[in-house]
Amino acid sequence: MAGKKQFDVDTALDAAMIQFWRAGYADTSVDDLSRATGLNRSSIYSSLGDKDTLFVRCLERYATRYGDKYDAALSRAADRPLAAARAFFDVTLERIADPGLPDGCLVAQTVMATPVLSASVAARAREAIGFQHTRLRAALKAGRLPDEAAESFAAHLAAVNQSLAVMSRAGTSPEQLRAVVDVTLDALARTLGATD
Repeated sequence: MAGKKQFDVDTALDAAMIQFWRAGYADTSVDDLSRATGLNRSSIYSSLGDKDTLFVRCLERYATRYGDKYDAALSRAADRPLAAARAFFDVTLERIADPGLPDGCLVAQTVMATPVLSASVAARAREAIGFQHTRLRAALKAGRLPDEAAESFAAHLAAVNQSLAVMSRAGTSPEQLRAVVDVTLDALARTLGATD
């Protein structure tokens, strides 16, 4: 159609996601989103939604992209639970090390910003962070940890994973982040050894 500007929605959503990830929800304006996506305000509203709608779309995009990677990493938990947990952390460490991505985790920083979020956005962020705990608990149970230990370690591994994102934003070196993971995996290895 003549006169109608076309754009790739996936490219625009990725650009908006990076903008939200870099600056956070509260510090990202619609003008910032316009600059990041190359779309004018009316195109953003008509094609991608208002700021809350766009943010939720970006949060879901992020959660799906990395959630699929976490699921793939944990898929071998029944046979090799320790290797699966290591692979789970490798997803986070590789994301943190990627120079093309902002530091931290979009989900973690969103949860920390809950007081300034709308109720629907805050609920979606809490749900996204809860998925991580759920997937870890299922993997650890598949790895033959008893229910109580699987629950405790799922909470611990999820907390460590989120702390890696926060620590990376604070400038912690990759070596220090890996050391945190190693301590966590050592504790898991001891527990898994005790259950064999």
